[in-house]
Amino acid sequence: MEDIKHILDKFNFKGELAECEVFGSGHINTTYMAVYNNGNTVNKYIVQRVNTNVFKNIDELMDNVFAVTSFLRDKIKGCGGDPNRETLNYIKTSDGDKYLRCDNGDCYRAYKFVDDSKSYNSVDSAEIFGKSGVAFGRFQKYLSDFPATTLHETIPDFHNTIRRYENEFLPAVKNDLQGRAKDCKAEIEFVMERKEDCSRLVDLIEKGELPIRVTHNDTKLNNVIFDEETDDAICVIDLDTVMPGLALYDFGDSIRFGANTCAEDEPDTSRIAINLDYFKAYAEGFLSEAGESFTQCEIDNLAFSAKLMTFECGMRFLTDYLNGDTYFKTAYPEHNIVRARSQFALVKDMESKMSEMEEIIRNI
Repeated sequence: MEDIKHILDKFNFKGELAECEVFGSGHINTTYMAVYNNGNTVNKYIVQRVNTNVFKNIDELMDNVFAVTSFLRDKIKGCGGDPNRETLNYIKTSDGDKYLRCDNGDCYRAYKFVDDSKSYNSVDSAEIFGKSGVAFGRFQKYLSDFPATTLHETIPDFHNTIRRYENEFLPAVKNDLQGRAKDCKAEIEFVMERKEDCSRLVDLIEKGELPIRVTHNDTKLNNVIFDEETDDAICVIDLDTVMPGLALYDFGDSIRFGANTCAEDEPDTSRIAINLDYFKAYAEGFLSEAGESFTQCEIDNLAFSAKLMTFECGMRFLTDYLNGDTYFKTAYPEHNIVRARSQFALVKDMESKMSEMEEIIRNI
């Protein structure tokens, strides 16, 4: 492991450094756990080298993170909660900066480790998935009156599905850079048949029927931490993609990831389906916290959002396959088209069960 003591010394950590090791399983940023002895107290800190190839504007990213976590701390405290456990607590550098930029361009930031906590990398039960829904629902509830438009849009049009269709997918089909279009005619047709779905939520935004909110945009299970003893969800982490958007995006992507009976690159599409028990568990957890702050239009589109986020993801995999696999990392040449077919199979199953999904939401 690289020696980063000179980095640690730039932050206001309490105590004497006892150890520092690589921590976690993230694929984008490099993360360390630094342990400090402070008398009879052990203080643990998370230190991350932010991937500046992925995140180009660290100033905007960290402005968003500090604004949201500061707001959350005040809201949690006002609700009688524990802001030291229920949101991330970032630590400024000794110079009072939100992150450290080194002479070589590397950027580091730090926050307090949440003690007595754990995380899950896979959805193994409806109960745990439902508890993650509680966490992301509470995230929405606490931030429901945050002025979302004051945040930087770190990835413009991230879930603007119609723009992804018109500006990315259609040119990929037309240009056919790798000569692959002939091998995926059915998948191309599948996307084109659902063009109207692409603009549904965007149109509702333009009509003023869907409110812009703070969105997380990476609502995987491992971005929730749980209490080590009770298994209750404590807080939401990994706020790098927090920006203005629709709460529907976060809900829909959670379902896409967690309620799928298979992995997102399952080659046997006959095995792929949405698990309605998991869908119900997550929706119950999510709406138990966020429901009262949502508009009727948001609630009416929750089930559809799961289909749309799955469709959008599949379209992005297909677009990248047509372009020669320039965005998503692949393990083999057909990986992206396998992913696309998997997502489209899930879309078809959702379409067949949409009335049941909508009924679940109504009953909740």
